[in-house]
Amino acid sequence: MKSVVSYEERGNYGNNRYRGNCSGRLIEDIIDQYKLESLSDYMVGGGTTEDVCRAKGISGTFLDLNRGYDMMTMDIPDRIQNCFWHPPYADIVVYSDKMYSAQAVIDKYGFDPRTNDLSRCKTWEEFVRAMNYCCLKQYSSLEKGGRMFILMGDIKKKGRLYSMLSEIVKPGTLEQIIIKMQHNCVSDRTFYNSTNYVPIIHEYLMVLRKDTALIYQIVLPTHTQMDIRDCRSATWRDVLCSILEEQQNGMRLEDLYRAVGGHKRCEGNSHWKEKIRQTLYIHPNLFTRSFDGFWRIASPA
Repeated sequence: MKSVVSYEERGNYGNNRYRGNCSGRLIEDIIDQYKLESLSDYMVGGGTTEDVCRAKGISGTFLDLNRGYDMMTMDIPDRIQNCFWHPPYADIVVYSDKMYSAQAVIDKYGFDPRTNDLSRCKTWEEFVRAMNYCCLKQYSSLEKGGRMFILMGDIKKKGRLYSMLSEIVKPGTLEQIIIKMQHNCVSDRTFYNSTNYVPIIHEYLMVLRKDTALIYQIVLPTHTQMDIRDCRSATWRDVLCSILEEQQNGMRLEDLYRAVGGHKRCEGNSHWKEKIRQTLYIHPNLFTRSFDGFWRIASPA
């Protein structure tokens, strides 16, 4: 394998009508590259991983919601050497009652798969929490020296990119990120009106290795807010531009003082008011003062 892989045909593996199935050629390459003797998949979906492992003569456990296994509420049944995980891409493809009958699962296994179907999460935040819970649960079941192979993608909605790679928890050793090109996607046949829309034609295969069993490093993305007035690396120019961009009707000098005063950008500078006035006057291309004393962002020439 190389850091970019492409498979234009999926091979005779799994149910080719099961949306979201990846190419079995990827699983073949993973097994060969890492010389695996066992590979499990607890969200096996249409059965691709199972078929490849059977063809390659290696062992594994293969479960899914559609087979009566709920990762959110049930234990991982094995202590595993390696696992492949291709989680849903949020709600891009809904699985329970779309790719398979929820009622059939209820009748056979006694629970409703729609309850904990990751593709039915109502918000991105809910999906990320469930994704990271499942990731850590599978990683915890790895034997020392084992690997976890996670195939994931990016999602674009209403001008915003939702990146699974950015949001997923990363326990243990991050060994490799492999770019996998996508082929024959539904989005390939979709017309987008936005002129700045960039189609997504790749996925990521993240390889995590468990070098230590008891205590291991975790990279867990967090979200917080930054007020530019409390950012010491922001210039006075940028602070004032940001304030005035939010106040399009303009602000008097006294209002600017009040907007900035008390924030960290003023700490250690007893002449911060003078600095504000200096900044306004040395950037006439950015700031303009009207006859009524209001400062505004200058209009483009």
